[in-house]
Amino acid sequence: MHRLIQADRVLRTAVVLVVLLFTAGPLAADTSLEQLAPEQQHPETARLIAKLLTYQHFNQQPMDDELSTRVMDAYVDSLDPDRYYFLAEDIEEFHAYREQLDDRLLDGDLSVPYAIFNRLRERTVERSEFALAVLEDGVDLDTDRTLDLDRGEADWPENREEMNRVWRDRIKHDALTLLLAGEEEEQTSDLLRSRYEGMAKNMRRSGSEDVFEAFMGAWGRAFDPHTSYLSPRNSREFDIQMQLSLEGIGAVLRTHRDFTEVVELIPGGPASQDGQLQPGDRIIGVGQEDEEMVDVVGWRLRDVVDLIRGPKESEVRLRVLPAVGGSDASPRTISLVRNEVALEEQAAQKSIEEVERNGETVRIGVIEIPAFYADFAAAQAGDEDYRSTTRDVEKLMRELAEEDIHGLIIDLRGNAGGSLQEASSLTGLFIDGGPVVQIRRSGGDTEVLRDQDGGITYDGPLTVMVDRFSASASEIFAGAIQDYGRGLVVGERTFGKGTVQSLVDLNRFSNDADNESGRLKLTIAKFYRVSGSSTQKRGVEPDLHFPTRDRSDVVGESAADNALPWDEIREASYRPHGDLRGLMPLLLKRHEDRSSRDPGFQALVEELDKQNTIANRTVVSLNRTQRSQERDDSTAKQLEKANRRRAAYELPPMDDLEDLRMAEDEPDVLLKATADITADLYVIQRFPSIANRWSAELASE
Repeated sequence: MHRLIQADRVLRTAVVLVVLLFTAGPLAADTSLEQLAPEQQHPETARLIAKLLTYQHFNQQPMDDELSTRVMDAYVDSLDPDRYYFLAEDIEEFHAYREQLDDRLLDGDLSVPYAIFNRLRERTVERSEFALAVLEDGVDLDTDRTLDLDRGEADWPENREEMNRVWRDRIKHDALTLLLAGEEEEQTSDLLRSRYEGMAKNMRRSGSEDVFEAFMGAWGRAFDPHTSYLSPRNSREFDIQMQLSLEGIGAVLRTHRDFTEVVELIPGGPASQDGQLQPGDRIIGVGQEDEEMVDVVGWRLRDVVDLIRGPKESEVRLRVLPAVGGSDASPRTISLVRNEVALEEQAAQKSIEEVERNGETVRIGVIEIPAFYADFAAAQAGDEDYRSTTRDVEKLMRELAEEDIHGLIIDLRGNAGGSLQEASSLTGLFIDGGPVVQIRRSGGDTEVLRDQDGGITYDGPLTVMVDRFSASASEIFAGAIQDYGRGLVVGERTFGKGTVQSLVDLNRFSNDADNESGRLKLTIAKFYRVSGSSTQKRGVEPDLHFPTRDRSDVVGESAADNALPWDEIREASYRPHGDLRGLMPLLLKRHEDRSSRDPGFQALVEELDKQNTIANRTVVSLNRTQRSQERDDSTAKQLEKANRRRAAYELPPMDDLEDLRMAEDEPDVLLKATADITADLYVIQRFPSIANRWSAELASE
């Protein structure tokens, strides 16, 4: 059980290949195109998955017409999320089968999903031919038209004429993106021609397994976002990730609309160490060392991954649209050297922040934890010196104690989780025994994981930093520290991933040894804090909030379709170590007073507000002159606000956003603010007379 939970982080981030393709069934098909059909093992595998979803998923949801309708919507949306291919007449034809998918699945009848794939294949070839014809005629960028980049809720085009108008606007936007990045007109035309030709080529490269995986993935997502089907190929990918032996760039990728998007950087991997690639960045081109860059917009994820992967110590070049900058972002090229993800590079690290209080220097230790890790193989082999998060943090805390720290910050920003066992044992370093997390299964049975040793390694002032990317095991640790009253939690509301997955090998149910069936990643339980509150969907709410980029609609469990709901169960029997709630008004007031007078903090607030405005703008001009001016104005404003922040720390200004992005001297404004808060906590807890004076001073203002 624990090993299954320990695999949670990799399960959650395992590459899921959702591809475009189709085959014959009850819907009319273009017989001039090759028709894909289910493979021999697919009907049996489909029935097996249906049974497992019905009886073993946490929700135990019956296969019925309501679920069938959700699956149809999820399947169609996954194939054409921005409504660039299907016509309204296609959707009307598909809807005739909305309430039949459950019955057909139980019968092993996969004709409808394969027929829908075939229809998309036809439409994709049509769109490819149309786009190439538009390029031949030339693209008019002296226009007053605009394009909404978020077409997820748009009406399906009524006919080909309306679809053609949509595509003319899309082609203009694609051309503008390249031209404003500095490409010549001839190069832009060549790149777009290759891109649109590639759309049709990618259709022909897809196979029956891709169709089956896409459809069964829609069934899984209809239950919850973390339940999915892994094809035999994806199962092998998962094994590679679990062994951490993949030679690549150390990034988790997904297909989002027509782009390959970076979901997460694996701590210790080449991309994480390099610092240029960030979550949310979109990869639009891949090149091998000195070879020509290949445009990969619209490519299948597996094909993009194959291009990025390569021999250790070889170079790969990525053409990237940065997440920061939104629709105004210009592509840039990143060079990375492929390598293995080393456990050593994922390890916790320490530093010290110094804060002045009442004429004295308060030393605040900082321990950054990128992931909850453990060298399980070494531990099982009997190695007494095996590495783990808890062991490393305990060692770092002893070293910091020798350096006479007065308070401690545990930095979990960007920590996507990992070993649940490590989250539990790490909590035990700060509490004197007791429960850490509750795990509840669908039948109501609840398991409580406890800190068993009953000893406290560090009992001083403690603050935990979190952000929107802190998930799973990070939320368990932060929630336990908060529930026990052991420390403060500051930052953003966390991701909200409070479910447990198990990986079911479907091959063990099959009598056909010649055909692999893949695996089913199945949600089987939920996490609950010792207070009884679930971490699902709501995450951990910090005691003190920091300004941040507005990511709630795209990052976090609450942004996912069909996320399991937040709920509560009975609290565990535990004894809080303290109650910091009474200190919060003074801590908050001092933080607000300090940050309002801190030019660096205020510059950061303005900078984030500007980034949020850019990120939330989806409608863009298709006029070259206007778009260029908007991009230049946006870049200038971002630089102005970033340089105001740098000036507050007496750092030289940057001339462009790329230099800013790569600057190694960028101040961590939020860490400094957290050190200030922790120093206040230290003074309030150790020197009540000073705390009383602070309260009086603030009350008199």
